[in-house]
Amino acid sequence: MGMHYHMIIDEEEMKRKIPDRVLIARLLRYLSRYKWKFIVIISLLMVSAGLGLAGPYILSIAIDNYIAMGNIQAIYFISAVYAGVYVLSWVIGYIQMNLRFWLGQKLIYDLREDTFSNLQRLSMSFYDKRHVGSIMSRVTNDVETLNEFLTSGVETAVADLFILVFIVAMMLIMNSWLAMISFSVLPVLLVVTILLGGRVREAYRLTRKKISGVTARLAESISGMKVIQSFSREMDTAQQFDRVNIENLQASLQAARVSALFFPLVDVISSIGTFLILWFGGQSVMGGSLTVGVLIAFMAYVTRFFMPIRDFSMLYNSVQAALAATERIVELLDTKPEVEDAPDAVALPPIKGEINFNNVFFGYDPQHFVLEGINLKIKQNERIALVGPTGAGKTSLASLTARFYDPQVGSITIDGYDIRKATLKSLRSQMGVALQDPFLFSGTIRENIAYGRPDAKEEEIIEAAKAVGAHDFIISLPNGYNTDVGERGGRLSMGQRQLISFARALLANPRILILDEATSSVDAYTEQLIQNALKKLLEGRTTVIIAHRLSTVRSADRIVVIDNGRIIDMGTHEELLRREGLYQKLYETQLKPIITE
Repeated sequence: MGMHYHMIIDEEEMKRKIPDRVLIARLLRYLSRYKWKFIVIISLLMVSAGLGLAGPYILSIAIDNYIAMGNIQAIYFISAVYAGVYVLSWVIGYIQMNLRFWLGQKLIYDLREDTFSNLQRLSMSFYDKRHVGSIMSRVTNDVETLNEFLTSGVETAVADLFILVFIVAMMLIMNSWLAMISFSVLPVLLVVTILLGGRVREAYRLTRKKISGVTARLAESISGMKVIQSFSREMDTAQQFDRVNIENLQASLQAARVSALFFPLVDVISSIGTFLILWFGGQSVMGGSLTVGVLIAFMAYVTRFFMPIRDFSMLYNSVQAALAATERIVELLDTKPEVEDAPDAVALPPIKGEINFNNVFFGYDPQHFVLEGINLKIKQNERIALVGPTGAGKTSLASLTARFYDPQVGSITIDGYDIRKATLKSLRSQMGVALQDPFLFSGTIRENIAYGRPDAKEEEIIEAAKAVGAHDFIISLPNGYNTDVGERGGRLSMGQRQLISFARALLANPRILILDEATSSVDAYTEQLIQNALKKLLEGRTTVIIAHRLSTVRSADRIVVIDNGRIIDMGTHEELLRREGLYQKLYETQLKPIITE
């Protein structure tokens, strides 16, 4: 099988420069889908907060007007009002909290739906250059971070702004002189926020990057566990994971250190404000210019006055974490597929299966071609075997046929239609791809065979399985066609997975079949089953085979020999052997030893 190299993008080192306002606008666009519910949530929050803030004022009235006067009846009444206000605040808060959780889950659903939908559309080139774990981290960790910001963060900001305005108004009404003393510490708080804000932002940005590295390493290790254990690399893999885990720990500790410096400073500044009120207010009470009730209410309001300011400081961190996550989500949402339907794309009619490569040049990196000047005409129902050394370009040629990639130069036509001007659905629905390592999805054997035709009837599924010789081993399993194959088909042998993938391809009944032939070691009986299945599968359709078996090469109508991205020879098995070129060398070293015939 031809191999190619792709440069993996190290997303943790990428520095994107999307302005914060653009990112915030994108986030608010998600909120706007539920703007009326969000307005209801904010309104309920304001009512609940307003009722809670009425408490200290009611307390000041009770102390100055009733307790001081010894009016016992009025104390009963004011106590009931005080309790009632807080009970009503709790009930409204409960309703608001339920609505908030509902909104949060809807936003998570929408974000994941949109990101996953875009992942389905992206081209193979996107997946060539990115780690699976990093993509997973975006759809899980980053989406969760955004949800926290969109629900708790935005909502808290609006509510805190309301609380701040309410408290400032109440303090100015009750005693403007004491209010101005309280506000005197605000410039100090502003300076601290500016000085430490940048460090907080960078610290949280780094934690988002490092947790992505942990997720990426974890996903890769789980996917490759069989290889890891086969080569006894468990300790090495554990050390590699330990390295990224330590980096994540260090980043988190750094963020914690910055936060540990920042938030206690806010508390200290708040305490200074409270001290000033107690100092000057206490003297005023003793001097008779201030009542005890107003001082107590003021003390309560000052304490609450600094709580929204502290929340704003925390919100700043939440915003930075959300923006760091948003950069990654937006990059995913805005990535366009390199291979997509042209604006004037037309649906292919039922195809006959004639394929033409016209002067095709292609490279995964446009600066380095892996295929150069490919000219090849494949007739309807012809069976073409691609052979050549590893890395020659065989897989690339097959991938271009299925339009997983587009060539940089030249064109590929099917029945005279340029495949770039055909809709992808109409092209791929008439084309089948059977991979060297057959991929099965978690689920039953029946579901896997019917994957290309979910509406297939039971008898059609069984007929396809019988045709490729898979029926006997399937019915011998405890649950027959309802047997769960496990993740990636792990509960079945390689040969069994291959036969099921053939049944899947046969049921889909493609006009063109691309087959990356398996080279795995199977027993003689399974080998014979696979050979018989191939004969049935290849009947009456145009087939492009990346060939590894001598039997397949011999039965091909034509053999195309590829080396260094170019077609260097073409003909039947006998013709190519007589020429004593590269094919003969491949025959002696690769093809002949596999099966002695």
